[in-house]
Amino acid sequence: MAQDTAELLKKVRRIELKTKGLSNQIFSGEYHSAFKGRGMAFSEVREYAVGDEVRSIDWNVTARFGHPFVKIFEEERELTVILVVDVSASDSFGSKEQLKKAVITEICAVLSFSAITNNDKIGVIFFSDQVEKFIPPKKGKSHILRIIRELIEFNPESKGTRVSEALRFLNNVVKKRSIAFLISDFMDTDFEDSLKHANKKHDLVALQIYDQRENEMPAIGRVLFKDPESGHTQWVNTNAKKVRKTYKERGEIRMARVKDACKRAGVDLASIATQESYVTPLKNLFSKRT
Repeated sequence: MAQDTAELLKKVRRIELKTKGLSNQIFSGEYHSAFKGRGMAFSEVREYAVGDEVRSIDWNVTARFGHPFVKIFEEERELTVILVVDVSASDSFGSKEQLKKAVITEICAVLSFSAITNNDKIGVIFFSDQVEKFIPPKKGKSHILRIIRELIEFNPESKGTRVSEALRFLNNVVKKRSIAFLISDFMDTDFEDSLKHANKKHDLVALQIYDQRENEMPAIGRVLFKDPESGHTQWVNTNAKKVRKTYKERGEIRMARVKDACKRAGVDLASIATQESYVTPLKNLFSKRT
């Protein structure tokens, strides 16, 4: 047990060093620009000046002093960030450099360190086809390290994926408008309405994590395929061109379905492959929002 704990702490430390460095060097500025405080809080009044908007006049103060005053508002900088993280069985797939789960863990760590650098609270919803765990939003490094530990060692009770269930929980439990990162491989259907509802209440951003082999099948003979979520197994002749073509078409349809659903729901989407760096897709996403 002590050895397991020591190994876990080493993993946490490795992820902390890598992702905290990325956050400090690359993402903090982009994050701040992309996710400004969405609310405006009343700060003070001052005398009216030429060019001020008439709608900003404080009529009560103006009446009291006999000449116009305007209200000054400041951006509410502090945000609440919620990571809505897919922990279903399909996230244990990876054919090249990393498993999808490992990529998700690093991305969550980068976003977490970027959030606390900007003095934001961060919480996590773990989901499969049910909500597995909720870590309420808090600040601080120790809280981030707890999140990373959970991401590394969490074992879900269920194997499936149901995005709508996770977003329903988000809407019901997180009352304050938040920045919500939905991080999933989207091995699911019928989630467009859920995206729309969640994006009305929160600022929802989707990160689709996928592996190249989910969209392209190599010709390597007869292979036993197993669906990690359903447990269904099937022998497939990967040398057959028709089989590979059908497999590729299904992958393209699945990717297009996610893209179209996010577009119709008004949700920003970044697709991130396990065999590629997530730095460029995240930077492009942040830049698009500024």
